[in-house]
Amino acid sequence: MKAIVVEGYGEPEVMRLVECEIPEPEADEVLVQVEAIGVNPVDTYVRAGAYPVLPPPPYTPGKDVSGRVVEVGDGVKKWKKGDRVYSAGTRSGAYAEYAVCHHSQIFSLPENLDFFQGAAVGIPGAAAWRALLKRARARKGERLLIHGASGSVGMIAIQLAVARGLTVYGTAGSDKGMDNIKKAGVLKAYNHSSVSYIEDIQSDCGDRGVDIILEMLANVNLAHDLQLLGVGGRVVIIGSRGTINIDPRATMAKETEILGMSLFNGSEVEMKEAQVGLYQLMSEGRLVPEISVKMELDQAPQAHRMILENGNCGKILLVP
Repeated sequence: MKAIVVEGYGEPEVMRLVECEIPEPEADEVLVQVEAIGVNPVDTYVRAGAYPVLPPPPYTPGKDVSGRVVEVGDGVKKWKKGDRVYSAGTRSGAYAEYAVCHHSQIFSLPENLDFFQGAAVGIPGAAAWRALLKRARARKGERLLIHGASGSVGMIAIQLAVARGLTVYGTAGSDKGMDNIKKAGVLKAYNHSSVSYIEDIQSDCGDRGVDIILEMLANVNLAHDLQLLGVGGRVVIIGSRGTINIDPRATMAKETEILGMSLFNGSEVEMKEAQVGLYQLMSEGRLVPEISVKMELDQAPQAHRMILENGNCGKILLVP
C-alpha cells in the first residue's frame, strides 16, 4: 500500500510517500480500507516535534479516516467486514491506503453522509463536543461566540450549539467563511479582519456580553475575548500558536474563567458519548461536516501548510 511516513521531525517536506506492507490487525483491532483522511492542526504540531507527546519516527501521521472495514481481529464482536466507519484515532496512522484501529477508535458512519464527510468528524467533532459541553458547560439559552468559526471544529461547534438551543455568533476571515458560518446557523457573522469587529460584537451583544467563547487562536484574541465575556462567562482555548500578554484583572470584575481544552485528556467513555451524540445529529441532518478541499496523498506537505493559513473554510482532506 501507499502511505506517508515521517522519518524525522521538521518541516512538511519530512513527509514522504512510500510503498509498504498492509498492516495486520491484532485481536482487538480492525483493518479499514481508507477512502478519505482528515488533516488536523495537531498533525502539523506532531510532525514538527512541537507537541507534548510525540511518536518515535518513523511513523505515519494522522488520526481521522473514513472507509470500510476489511478485516477484524478475533476478539472484535461489534464490527464486521463491509461496515462503513470513521475513526477518531488509529494505531498505524491515517495517511495511508489502509489503517489499523482499535475497535473503540471507530464509529458507524450514517448512511446520509459520504466518506468525505465522514473523515471530517472524528477529532474535530470530539473537540467541539468536549470544548462546548464538558469544558464550557454550555446550557440552553446561553450566548456563544466562536472565534474562528469557519474551520472544521468551528463549523461542527456551530451546529452542535444550535441543536442544543444556544444563540451563536461567529467570526471568520473571509467572505466565503462568513457565508459558511451563516449557513451553519450563526445569528450574526463578523469578519475578524475588520478593525471594528470587536466593537460590532459589543454593540450587538450589549452589556450582557457573551456567556461562552470558543477560541481557536488564543495568542491573538484572548485579551479581546475577556472584554466580550459577560458576568460568569467562560472562554475555552482550543488552539493557540504562541504567547500573549493579558491583564488578569480583566477576569475579576465579571468573575470570568479561562479554560484550556485538550481532547487527549478525555476518556474512552467521553469519546464514545461524544460520537454517539454526533451520530444522532448527523443522522437527523442537523450536523453536516463542511469540506474545504480534497488533495492527493502525496500532497500532504501542501495540506500541512494550508491548514495553518488564515481563512480556511471547513475540512482539508487527503484522498488515497
